[in-house]
Amino acid sequence: MNQLEQLKQYTTIVADTGDFQSIKAFTPQDATTNPSLILKAVQKDEYRPIMEKIAREHAGKSTAQIVDHLLVAFGTEILKIIPGRVSTETDARLSFDTAGSIAKGRELIRLYEAAGISRERVLIKIASTWEGIRAAEVLEKEGIHCNLTLLFSLPQAIACADAKVQLISPFVGRIYDWYKKSTGTDYTGADDPGVQSVKRIYTYYRKFGYQTEVMGASFRNTSQIIELAGCDLLTISPELLQKLAESDATLTRKLSPEAAKNSDLEKLTLDEKTFRSMLNDDAMATEKLAEGIRAFCVDAVKLDKLIEALR
Repeated sequence: MNQLEQLKQYTTIVADTGDFQSIKAFTPQDATTNPSLILKAVQKDEYRPIMEKIAREHAGKSTAQIVDHLLVAFGTEILKIIPGRVSTETDARLSFDTAGSIAKGRELIRLYEAAGISRERVLIKIASTWEGIRAAEVLEKEGIHCNLTLLFSLPQAIACADAKVQLISPFVGRIYDWYKKSTGTDYTGADDPGVQSVKRIYTYYRKFGYQTEVMGASFRNTSQIIELAGCDLLTISPELLQKLAESDATLTRKLSPEAAKNSDLEKLTLDEKTFRSMLNDDAMATEKLAEGIRAFCVDAVKLDKLIEALR
């Protein structure tokens, strides 16, 4: 078996793209999208007609409403290809707005259900701010499952698990980027700080019996992916999926619930003050969370402008 096939024995594979053709090629279980991926997709000739069609059909609505319809249109098409779930992201400009994030999550689910899609097949992506986690806690109680994204630290992961969110997406590559820039070291394998962060989160969850799923995300190379074999899920770009499919090297399981039980990690209790203090003490997590939100906001504005140009 190639490495992708070997990995599928231990981990659920998720395609990190808005490109339907790439999703078909690698037969993943789930798929994730975000504003940047949708923006990239609608600028391609084969996907631009979807945006134009949505803009025509909902011409009398606000730009924000049209964008919601566009996101759901992409998600609906993706769900025709995959057997599992699609992640659809809320507007990053709502990252510090609990009520706004709740309203957006409800609206996206309403649109999916109007299209005949069960809410069980959709994950609402929300940034792992304190406000975002609180929004996800409310949505989960309503049966709207969430994927907490832009996650860079154990305190964020613990707060998400305590809120009983369905799934988290710790970002491996962006952690690696920060440490590489900070230290000048090109980390590989188990020494990669991004890999170590996800391993610590996975171990904490499994040791203390949390049900929240861990989905490693934002990979820079296949080495990072291989080191996380056994993680609940991994969301991987088409380029790296292709590299795994082209390699016949042996891949072994690195993470397991059994090994996690023997960890010496201690259980932490987080209230808002402790969460904010611990996050503030982590320069990498603080900087990457803020940077990620800003970048998604920029792409959200660009997507708005593409829609407005069609009106």
